[in-house]
Amino acid sequence: MKEAAAAASRIPRLRLDELLEELQARIDAARGTRDRVQSLLEAVLSVGRQLDLTQVLQRIVEAAVTLVDARYGALGVIAPDGESLAQFLTVGLSAEETKAIGPYPTGKGILGELIRHPEPLRLRDLAEHASSVGFPENHPPMRSFLGVPLRVRDEVFGNLYLTDKRDGEDFDAEDEAVLATLAVAAGVAIDNARLYQEARQQQAWLRASAEITGSLLSGSGRGEVLELIARRAREITGAEVADVTVPVAGAGRLRVELALGGDAAVRQGLVVPAEATLSGAAYAGGSPVTSPDLAADARFAAGPQRFDGLGPAVAVPLGTATEQVHGALLLVRAKGGAAFRDDELGPLLGFADQAALALELAQRRRDAEQLALLEDRDRIARDLHDLAIQRLFATGMTLQSAARFIDHSGAEERVMRAVHDLDETIKIIRTAIFGLRSHDEENAQGLRARAVQAVAEAQQLLGFAPQLSMEGLLDTDVPPHLADQVVAVLGEALSNAARHAQAGRVEVTLRATGADVVLNVVDDGVGIPAGGRRSGLRNLAARAEEAGGTLELRTPPGGGTHLVWSAPLGAPNGADQP
Repeated sequence: MKEAAAAASRIPRLRLDELLEELQARIDAARGTRDRVQSLLEAVLSVGRQLDLTQVLQRIVEAAVTLVDARYGALGVIAPDGESLAQFLTVGLSAEETKAIGPYPTGKGILGELIRHPEPLRLRDLAEHASSVGFPENHPPMRSFLGVPLRVRDEVFGNLYLTDKRDGEDFDAEDEAVLATLAVAAGVAIDNARLYQEARQQQAWLRASAEITGSLLSGSGRGEVLELIARRAREITGAEVADVTVPVAGAGRLRVELALGGDAAVRQGLVVPAEATLSGAAYAGGSPVTSPDLAADARFAAGPQRFDGLGPAVAVPLGTATEQVHGALLLVRAKGGAAFRDDELGPLLGFADQAALALELAQRRRDAEQLALLEDRDRIARDLHDLAIQRLFATGMTLQSAARFIDHSGAEERVMRAVHDLDETIKIIRTAIFGLRSHDEENAQGLRARAVQAVAEAQQLLGFAPQLSMEGLLDTDVPPHLADQVVAVLGEALSNAARHAQAGRVEVTLRATGADVVLNVVDDGVGIPAGGRRSGLRNLAARAEEAGGTLELRTPPGGGTHLVWSAPLGAPNGADQP
């Protein structure tokens, strides 16, 4: 009886222990839920504090890994095409492991499943899913998987991927709910970071526009303004390369007037067809044109390969807000960089329009300065003709008449020599007058004016002004057909100096004295390599032979190249040769 009573008294105690244990379990669960909610709130606050987009994305992955106690985590940003990943951030992999795995995924397999179907996805084993394609070599093994989409307003920005809980268990519904809640907060943080980034970029564009305007008002030249435009656009967009291309004489051709970044020396001065180039498409269409990978884009393959190692690109026309498109601005990011988004094109196009206005203002100011210079030249030419030449001519006549009264033969010879020198001086002054008036319609096509124009055009290619000196009656003694040959040779020689010589100084001398016209072009560059291309030199030699002259190449004492091209003034018309 006593044993039965003792057993009966233990039954209520067992039930009480069970109730206490259940109560403790619920308390522990509530405490765990409280701690998890607290961790979620801390994660949301931590993500929301960041304003830099890259830092926000990295913090989102780190917070997600902590909240669900995952071993590995990643965040993939969906590319503009909506079918692949443009950016991929990871947590849990060391730098050595990441390097051993190789390139980041582009959105195939399970990752592509979330891109195609942006809904939460929870798997016990990755390998069992129909979309699984396995892991690349050197990739650590992963089993359980949890993925949720990241939405920014109504747009799917990317996806969160978590694998392998540290306790070896599978991800559960609570993990999914926590991660989905974090994804909502992350979407708000991403949107804020993007707005902040856009505001900062807009501010940078405004500062750049103000700087360009200030540069123009301070009297900077066209070259300085172009360089400032390209440099600021490159800095703000994070581009590796910035080129400014302008149209050249002849339909359908563009010339790279300014090149920054990359292999700028190869691109500078390059003339390419407008068709099948990104800059040409923007120039012809008057609207921005983008490419996700310019080096591999089959649509824009004209010209030599000059964008190897580069990726996303955009070209914007210079002048859509004006009556005339002045050219195009090309920006290219490094390989693997982010593609140019639509929200970037608006500010960039506005900046390009402002830059075009700046170029037009610079052109107008240069025209005004040129007009003032020409008016001053007209005045100098009149003074030389009406005063200097008349006085010299009168002095020569006086000396010539006085020579008859000189009995000493030596003195008479000296006087007549002085008369001859005065005649030569008068010829030189008349040549100078022709040069000063070379802008007049009747002299605009003369050899002197065309030589000046060729040298001026070469200044943009060389980056400095060549030194030019001319002697003799170039406009009157040199026949038109021979003048054409001289101008063509001069242009080719200056082009060679700009593209191949790497010169810092170029001197041009053009003389028409006696029976020949002689052109000398001297530079201090690297000279002509022994195995270099000589097609241009063969053309110059052919022109000399056609004109009955010679071509000679010399090496100056200090290095460089000295080109001497000459032809007789009485050379036959090349057009009549067989």
